[in-house]
Amino acid sequence: MGSSNIQDLVDRYLVAYNAFDIDGMVSLLSPDVRFENYSGGQLTTATNGIEEFRQLAEQSRSLFSEREQRITNLELGHESAVAAIAYRGKLAKDIPDGPPAGTLLDLQGISEFSFGNGRITKIVDRS
Repeated sequence: MGSSNIQDLVDRYLVAYNAFDIDGMVSLLSPDVRFENYSGGQLTTATNGIEEFRQLAEQSRSLFSEREQRITNLELGHESAVAAIAYRGKLAKDIPDGPPAGTLLDLQGISEFSFGNGRITKIVDRS
């Protein structure tokens, strides 16, 4: 897969993510996509396959009234990409034992993408 195709997939994924367009996100994924989220080095969430990913995306969508992931640096590999991400989101509801609705989150992280057959096969988010 060429680097322009990889960058295009990453860009399209983030546009869909920022627009809360779950169908748009899922359309870019392989059927057996793996998703992992790490916070502070600990695995906090993982999904296998499009249906588990979709369920998590629907759940996440309800937590935020607005959100944006912006790439601050992108390193492209043969079948991979590593994006430094600036994340900003506004909570739509209170988080139990956490911040209340309306709280603005401003985070930095890394998203690692793997690709195969013209689709995203794995996403690993680290913050």
